[in-house]
Amino acid sequence: MQNLSERPLEKLLMEGVEKNTPDSIKVDKVFDYTNKDKFTFTLTKNLIEKLDLKKWFEGYKKEALVSTAGIRGPQNILYPHDTRFPINTMGITLATLAKALVLKEKYPNKELVKLAGSEVRYNSKTYLDLIARIQAALGIRTLVPKNRQTIPIWLASFLAFKLDLVGAEYITSSHGISVKNATKDLNNQGSQFLPNESLEFVNKIEEILNTVDKTGEYKIEFSASDDKLIDENSMERLNNGVDLYVEYLKSNVADDSILNKIKNFDKKIVIDAVGGAAYNTLSKILNKLDISKTFDWLNIEEDPFFHSIGKDTKNGAFYDWSLDITVVSKDKDGKPYFPVINSLNYDKKLANYPIGTVCLVTDPDHDRLSVVQIEDAAKKSDIIKAGVDVADLGNNRILCVFSANQAFLMIMDFWAKQLKETGEFDKHTRFIVKTTASSKSWDEWAKNNGIKVINTPVGFKEIANTIKKIEFQLENGVKNIEVEDIFKNKVQLNDSPRMIFGGEESGGMIIGSNDIIKSINNRCALAMREKSATEAIIVASGLVASLNVPLWKHLENVYNENKIKARFDVRDDISYYNESEPDIEKLKLAKLSGEALRTKNDVFYLSIAIAIEEGIITLCDAKEILNETFKNCDTKLDFSNLLAVKFVGDGTYLDFDDKFIEIRPSGTDAKTKAYAGGGNKTVLSEWSKVLGNYSGELNETYKKFISEEFVNSAKEKSLKLYDAYANNGIDTREFKIPNYNF
Repeated sequence: MQNLSERPLEKLLMEGVEKNTPDSIKVDKVFDYTNKDKFTFTLTKNLIEKLDLKKWFEGYKKEALVSTAGIRGPQNILYPHDTRFPINTMGITLATLAKALVLKEKYPNKELVKLAGSEVRYNSKTYLDLIARIQAALGIRTLVPKNRQTIPIWLASFLAFKLDLVGAEYITSSHGISVKNATKDLNNQGSQFLPNESLEFVNKIEEILNTVDKTGEYKIEFSASDDKLIDENSMERLNNGVDLYVEYLKSNVADDSILNKIKNFDKKIVIDAVGGAAYNTLSKILNKLDISKTFDWLNIEEDPFFHSIGKDTKNGAFYDWSLDITVVSKDKDGKPYFPVINSLNYDKKLANYPIGTVCLVTDPDHDRLSVVQIEDAAKKSDIIKAGVDVADLGNNRILCVFSANQAFLMIMDFWAKQLKETGEFDKHTRFIVKTTASSKSWDEWAKNNGIKVINTPVGFKEIANTIKKIEFQLENGVKNIEVEDIFKNKVQLNDSPRMIFGGEESGGMIIGSNDIIKSINNRCALAMREKSATEAIIVASGLVASLNVPLWKHLENVYNENKIKARFDVRDDISYYNESEPDIEKLKLAKLSGEALRTKNDVFYLSIAIAIEEGIITLCDAKEILNETFKNCDTKLDFSNLLAVKFVGDGTYLDFDDKFIEIRPSGTDAKTKAYAGGGNKTVLSEWSKVLGNYSGELNETYKKFISEEFVNSAKEKSLKLYDAYANNGIDTREFKIPNYNF
C-alpha cells in the first residue's frame, strides 16, 4: 500500500483510490517510468489489448475534437500507469511521441526546440520527465526549469513565442479538481492547439496503433533523464524566463505610472497563491519590479492537494468542488453558500486585516484571477443591490466576491483611462476580444468608449486565434483591417489597431500591448497568447491603489459613467455526475450517462440555431417552439422579445432585447453551462436554471418544424460551421525554424 496522507480529507481521497485500484495494476507499471536510464519500450498487440488502449484512444480523440483547454481527464493519483483513466503514463507517452513525430515530419533536418513545464498536480513531474525524455530520444531539445521546478502556464506560452520555439508542453488542469490532469499543447505562437492542430497528432497516435496491428510491435525510445537534450542550463541562464517577462511587463501594464501607484499604496494587498505554484515565479517578478513590499501572501507552499481548498465530504465520501471560488451550492436548509470560499478559511486568515483589504486569488497554473474585498457587514444590502455577491466573515465583516465579469470591467476601464491620461489612447483603433459567454456590460462599456468588440467562442485559444488573424493583416500592410467574429459581425479596425483587453468570464485575461511585441527573431504580436494572472494582478493592484472608495462602489460608478444596463450576470453549472467518484468504472459509466444528457440538452438548442441559419425555420417558428416547450414551467418564460438564436462555435446564444442566455456543453466534462446577462438578476437566474436543466425532449411542435433527422445531424453541421469560422482569415505563414543562440 502507498503511504497515505495524514490530512484527513486527502487520506480519505487516497484510501478511495487505493481501495478501487486492482492489485494487478498496482504491481504492473507497463514500463518502468521510474528508471532514469536510457531504455526502449516495445508496444505490442498483446499490450494494446491488455491495456484496452483502443478504447482509451476513442475517448482521447473525442476530447481532442471539443476540448476548450487541453485534453483533460482524471488520473489515478497513486498509480499513474493506470490506463483505465484518461490521463496515464502510457497515454502521455503515445501523445508525446505522436506530437514529436508530427513536428519532425513538418520540419525535417531542422533543430527542434520545445519547452516543457508544469504546476503542482499529482504525477506532474513524472509526466514532465516522460515528455522530455521521449522528445530527447527523437532529437528534440527540450527546455525545462532547473530541477523541474514549477512555472506558470503563461510563462511557458510567453517563452514559446519569445524564443521562437516550435511549441511547448504544459501539464495542468487549471482550476479543476485535484485528481484531474492534462497536457495543454502550445504551438510555436504559444497558443493552445485548435482542434485541427490536435487532430494532427491524434491521427498519428492512431497510425502508431495501426502499425502495431500490422507489424506486431512498435519500439519507443526513452533517453536518460539527464540527457544533454533535456536542457536545464538554458532555462537557468534565462532565469526561467523571469527577466524576459519583466521586460515585457515594463513595456505593457507595469509602466511607471502603475508601478508608482502600487509602491505608494499605504495598505497591504493579499495574494492567495492557491496550490502554491504561483509564488515561485510571481514573487520574483514583484521583487524585480520593486513592488513586493505592498503584498502579503497566503498558501505559498506547493501542494497537489491545494491546501484542502475546495475539498469536502458528501455522505461520508470525499468530494471536490474544484478551485472555482464562484461555485455556489445550497446547505441543508436550502440557503446558498460558496463552498470553495468557505474552505479558504478567510474568517481566520484575513481576521487581522482591516476593512477595505483586497485579496487577489489565483489558481495552480496561475492563469486565472479572482478578486475579493473585506467590507463592513452594515453595507451588505447596498453591496447586494450593486450586484456583488457576499460571504460572511464573522465579527460584523463580510467578503465582497466579485465575478470576473465585474472585476475585469473595472480593470479594462482603469487601463483605458491610463491610456487616455498619457495621450496614447487616440493614436490607434482600440478593440477588445471577449468570449460570447462573458458579460454584455463589456460590450456596452466598449461602445460608450468608442472601442470595437470582437466576440469569440469560449476558450482562450479562440481569443488568441482572433488576435493572430488581426496581426496577419497588420504585418501584410492591410489598410482596412477587418475581422469577422462568431456572431458574423464584420469588425473594422483600420490600419493601426491595438487591443485594450482580451478575456473571458471564467477569470482569464490579458492586456494588449501599446507597442508591438517582438520575439527574439522579430516575429510580431499585439498581445500574448495565454491568459496571465500576473498581468491581471499588476493592473488590478494599480486600480486598487488608485481608489478612494470600495471596489463595489467603484463598480457602480463604472456602470453609471458608461450608462450600462446589463449589470448582472449569472452562470449555472449543471453537472451530471460526481467527478470525485473513486471507482473508475463507476465514474466512466456515470460520465458516459452524463454526456448523453449534456448532448441532448445541447442539441435541442443547437438544432434551432442551425435550422435558422439554413433557412429551414424562421425566428417566429423558433419562438413558437420555445414558448410551447417551456409553457408549463413553474417559472413562466416568455420568448416574445427574442431577437436571435445563434450558434456561437461551441454553444447556442439566445439574444433578447433585455438579456442574453447562452447554453453550451462543457468542452472537458459531462456538464452543461448556462450563462445569462441583463438588467434583472432574479429573472436571469430563473432563465438560466430552467434552460440549462432542460432535458432536451422534443415535443410535437418542435418536430413539426425540425425533423429528427436534422436534429441528429446538427452536431456534425456545427463542427463544420466552427471550422469555417476558425479558419476564416487565419495566419497562413509557415513558421521558420531560427538559429537558436540562447
